[in-house]
Amino acid sequence: MNSSTLRFLWSVIEQIQPSALLEVSDTDLVKHLLKQLENKKALNSEENSTISAYLYSRTTLIRDVAMARLA
Repeated sequence: MNSSTLRFLWSVIEQIQPSALLEVSDTDLVKHLLKQLENKKALNSEENSTISAYLYSRTTLIRDVAMARLA
């Protein structure tokens, strides 16, 4: 994944209400984030797979960031 995609991904995460990131399972979280990304930028199957794997590996960080935004 290139740096511009990574920055775009985190900007999308930051735009989502923290409660929406905290109240769902990991699978639903990743699906929701992928849907939000696809609404803003077309993803090919390789990008979708790479981003999905990245998101699954970062669910704890995503939730930590969401908790910090609530505080």
